[in-house]
Amino acid sequence: MYDKNNVFAKMIRGEIPTNKVYENEYALSFHDINPMFKIHVLVIPKGEYKNILDFSQNASIDEQRGFWECFNKTADKLGIESEFNCLANAGADAPFVKQSVFHFHLHLVAGKKTGAFKNLMAEIGQ
Repeated sequence: MYDKNNVFAKMIRGEIPTNKVYENEYALSFHDINPMFKIHVLVIPKGEYKNILDFSQNASIDEQRGFWECFNKTADKLGIESEFNCLANAGADAPFVKQSVFHFHLHLVAGKKTGAFKNLMAEIGQ
């Protein structure tokens, strides 16, 4: 079941401020509050989807198109053309990094690693 009071749902409703990069009718991108790279933004759909599978299976064509438009416009605004990662975590027990907010989101990361990334790698034994 989707939690309508998760932090991203509150951001979409404007109850929690974001450092927005781009927004359209279907999606929102913003800077991560705990960046692990020089560039670390999240791209989230405005619909109620728990993870990437939920989104890909249940979002309308317009929602999916709008999400990817937001992703592309975000990359353009940040000057990202190559050498980046796009990460989606799914589930509380995901093997690499566990999903902590159960609203589908992509991490778009580029540039130099920060101390937060090094701490995460140490935490998971990498």
